Amino acid sequence: MSDERASAPGDDTAYSHKPSLMGAAWHFQLRPDALEWQTGRYQGRIPYAGIARVRLSFRPVTMQTRRFVTEIWPTSGAKLSIASTSWRSLVEQEAQDRAYGAFIRELNRRIAAADADASFETGVLPILYWPGLVVFAALAIGLAALALRALQIGQFTGAAFVAGFLGLLLWQSGNYFRRNRPGRYRPDAVPGELVPEG
Repeated sequence: MSDERASAPGDDTAYSHKPSLMGAAWHFQLRPDALEWQTGRYQGRIPYAGIARVRLSFRPVTMQTRRFVTEIWPTSGAKLSIASTSWRSLVEQEAQDRAYGAFIRELNRRIAAADADASFETGVLPILYWPGLVVFAALAIGLAALALRALQIGQFTGAAFVAGFLGLLLWQSGNYFRRNRPGRYRPDAVPGELVPEG
């Protein structure tokens, strides 16, 4: 693999990110027939026709509430993960929406052009998603009932506190479940809610 690191502005065939503060950065390059990767002294190459599965998901973390991840499973070898954020310092993760989105859309185009027998999936595993959604809905209903009860007995401060917590829950967790519903997509129609335009 060449020593090229960061992609030039407008270059959708290269992408780099640092998934952890202490670890090495990951560098990805789209070659004519394969996805090449390098991290530290390790590197590899996956032919587009040898990609068996791609999953797009929304994975917020404490330091970055807008974070997207693409997971790639080759027919042989370990899974690769590509994130839309990169660690910059102890307290900062930088969003790289534009570069990430362009790279992932081009990767999907090349996989499709190679006639890979790949599965293109969205969201999280159904076995995790649906029970999580049930718990989220039950918690939201319980908090709404608690806020109403507090209003009925005149505890306005308590009602406001619970309503604020409910609003935060609906905004953060609701967004997570909305974007991560399990499903499939076509590589020529990559979903915008999981691959940002930038």
